[in-house]
Amino acid sequence: MKKYLALLLALCMVFALCACGNNNSNGGNNDAQGSTPADDGAAAAGGNLTFVTGGEAGTYYAFGTVLAQHVSDKTDTSVTAVVGNGSQANVEDLDAGAAQLGFCQSDVASYAYSGTNLFADSGAVESFSVAAALYMEQVQIVTMNPDIKTVADLAGKNVSIGAAGSGVYFNALDILGAYGLTEDDIHAQYLNFADSADNLKDGKIDAAFIVAGAPTTAITDLATGSNVYLVSLDSEHVASLVAASPYYTEYTIPADVYGTPEDVTTVAVAALVLVRDDVADADVYNFVSSIFDNLDEVTSAHAKGAELSLEFATSVTDIPYHPGAAQYFAEQNITVATK
Repeated sequence: MKKYLALLLALCMVFALCACGNNNSNGGNNDAQGSTPADDGAAAAGGNLTFVTGGEAGTYYAFGTVLAQHVSDKTDTSVTAVVGNGSQANVEDLDAGAAQLGFCQSDVASYAYSGTNLFADSGAVESFSVAAALYMEQVQIVTMNPDIKTVADLAGKNVSIGAAGSGVYFNALDILGAYGLTEDDIHAQYLNFADSADNLKDGKIDAAFIVAGAPTTAITDLATGSNVYLVSLDSEHVASLVAASPYYTEYTIPADVYGTPEDVTTVAVAALVLVRDDVADADVYNFVSSIFDNLDEVTSAHAKGAELSLEFATSVTDIPYHPGAAQYFAEQNITVATK
């Protein structure tokens, strides 16, 4: 009888120990499940992010590749830069989940977030936030014809105004409109940067609108061995453009950028890096901090690094910032709006 009682007691002790082990395991699981999304985002670094940029002949791709490699080397967040099809397509890729980061003109980002212009038919896109504003993108009207000196001289000419419906396209229409011209007053061609440069070189077009950070690879290549000219905007028309569309800023491209006869006055929009809202806070923090904490290294790899600043990075007011970016900027004593 005593043997049976001892055996029964031993079994009870085994069951009790198992129950304790299960309770502890469940307790750990409950703690994990009870953590907030913010906690998860702050801890979940090490993501593999696709960064959609622009065409291979533009600044987006060249600089985006540098930034992607830099972040990947400096942090445990891996970023891969890929060729993109312009600002509108980049927003659409972000919204579809085909990319997690993307370059975008500030005007196009505003159109997307508010559901206007390019996005009037498809509706507002609110699945993204801002990581940072990086630099200004100049509206560059390029020609190899020295007789084309003003926007008014484009009337009746073969002019590339970017892909139909692209950010470049709307910039071109804005500037033509400021001078009393419409799309019908020119022989419009809808070409990307590289094709615009090739067609200029071959004499198939007279001028091209290229919206990108100067110096732009397509124009630099064109200027090698050839004379290129940039069409200047006069102060009166710049003022009317800025008044009608506040996302434009007056900008001067120095003559030594492309070897033009003189400095050129134009307008510019900001180049933003957008990020999907569901990207982990820690990965966005890594992206932003690794760039702005190492500006000398970024600048040594690409000239655009010299234009980066915390003040400009945090200057966007019409679209919220991602919490991961906001965390880094807060550490620099700068507050930005989040969703």
